[in-house]
Amino acid sequence: MFRVGLTGGIASGKSTVANLFAALGVPVIDSDVIARDVVAPGTPLLARIRETFGEGVIAPDGSLDRRRLRTRVFGESADATAARRALEALTHPAIRAEMEARSARAGGPYQIHAIPLLVEGGSRRHIDRVLVVDVDEPTQIRRLQARDGSTAAEARAILAAQADRAARLAAADDVIRNEGDIAALAAEVERLHRRYLDAAAVYAGEGCQAQ
Repeated sequence: MFRVGLTGGIASGKSTVANLFAALGVPVIDSDVIARDVVAPGTPLLARIRETFGEGVIAPDGSLDRRRLRTRVFGESADATAARRALEALTHPAIRAEMEARSARAGGPYQIHAIPLLVEGGSRRHIDRVLVVDVDEPTQIRRLQARDGSTAAEARAILAAQADRAARLAAADDVIRNEGDIAALAAEVERLHRRYLDAAAVYAGEGCQAQ
């Protein structure tokens, strides 16, 4: 299966781009959705997070209190860095395994794998092409504050924990600049969709020849 890794900084518009691909009939395997599913109430992973980080990151209804956990792991102290690494060690293997399982079931002419930390993870082993949704940092901060109620300091700390804009662009095979309206964004997605269909057909043909 030809796979496109969709990535970009937080609040860059990745979900909007993913939804536009989905509207064209392309299966989207979204690691953010999976990240929520694997820590749903009653899951073994949520129990391990409770054991590691304590009751303070659990909401009254038994779900994960994401805001409190985010505050815990995105500070500037050494403790916050250690906490973030501990969280990643718990969640990343579970997310990767579930992504592979959903990919195997999804089919499609090709697939979009939406992975916010694709560049930070440093591995493209299961990705054939990297698509970066790009936007400037002030816009990210403004959107993040509006979306999550984050303070400017919290937003900057989250951005600091991710790869910087230059690193993402250096890793990109394709770039969508999300600075216009939805019509312009849809036109870019449709252009890339045609390119990916062609690439997937070549990929499938090479696979048949290899067999």
